[in-house]
Amino acid sequence: MKIYYIGVIRNETKPAYELCCEKDLSSYSRFTRDNYGEFMTLFSKTVAERTKPGQRQDIQEQSYTFHAYGRTEGVAGIIISDQAYPALVAHQLLSKVVDEFLTLHPRSKWATQTPPPSLQLQQLKEYLTKYQDPAQADSIMKIQKELDETKIVLHKTIESVLERGEKIDSLVAKSDGLSAQSKMFYTQVGGFPLSPSVLANDRR
Repeated sequence: MKIYYIGVIRNETKPAYELCCEKDLSSYSRFTRDNYGEFMTLFSKTVAERTKPGQRQDIQEQSYTFHAYGRTEGVAGIIISDQAYPALVAHQLLSKVVDEFLTLHPRSKWATQTPPPSLQLQQLKEYLTKYQDPAQADSIMKIQKELDETKIVLHKTIESVLERGEKIDSLVAKSDGLSAQSKMFYTQVGGFPLSPSVLANDRR
């Protein structure tokens, strides 16, 4: 079980902006880590843009799950994990992260600037390490009741949350957040860049 990404994204307007995040890219070759990091940001923003205030949803793509939690304050929390990671634990952690972010960085700090400032949440690095073990979630079980009463919508692919006719290829082509190197990497791998077959080749 693995968490790759935890982030908070301003999503009330398009394009969405990543306000803070922490990534674990240790699974990837050092030559392509930056590319994978950029794709995680791109797809996290894509999912956040399609997560409504108050909504919780999980989007499965290849061997990954994007866990998303939208807030009425205009942000969404996103976790990228493998599919073995328990969804309930991921959403418990999302609630904790977004609550702590909004306490530290109220809406007045980031709502009106475009692009918004890059903000810090020091605990993210600790949480990314600590919650690799889902059993650590026992300490945040107090929000269990809230989650039990909230339906988590499950989508089987990222494309299923895109607008009609929209494709991952066009998202990649239009993205300002991807370097030319990452776009070339996407073309070379010929598919979703975080897929198991691509990762297997990358680790050789």
